Amino acid sequence: MDFNKIIELLAYTLPAIITGGVAYYFLSMHTKNEEGRRRYLIHKEAQKSALPLRLQAFERLVLFLERINPAKILIRVAPQSSDKRDYEDYLVSQIEIEYEHNLSQQIYISSESWDIVTTAKNATIQMIRKAAADASVTTAQDLRETLLKNLFDKQSPSSVGIAQLKNEVSDLWN
Repeated sequence: MDFNKIIELLAYTLPAIITGGVAYYFLSMHTKNEEGRRRYLIHKEAQKSALPLRLQAFERLVLFLERINPAKILIRVAPQSSDKRDYEDYLVSQIEIEYEHNLSQQIYISSESWDIVTTAKNATIQMIRKAAADASVTTAQDLRETLLKNLFDKQSPSSVGIAQLKNEVSDLWN
């Protein structure tokens, strides 16, 4: 082959290689862009169906926290006897039953919020146990009165949990 033929071959091949490289680059960019767009649309569609479930979970957990609020549970759950230990155990078992009923809701909320819900439950149980351990409390009615008096001094654990859940729900809209 002579030198002119090689130059002529390069003159035809080089632009074809450059054109092929540019076409490949643009085609791969387009493919990546389309894949990203499809993922976004799938994610957006999944969000549409997941949002109502998440909101329902928040509603159920707020209801749970309201139901275990000491002021509300003491009204709803009356003592079955005058024994304070029986009433203490009954209140704690009611809280645990409510909690177990709502365990599955944790998959729809953040770990922080679930931890706060669990902490509110445990703090409420601790508040009941602490009041029952008081030597001046001798009957179930005394336990109810002591718990209600304690609520006047401080905020209930449930209200802190509800505030956190409300913050997380408001973050969903932003």
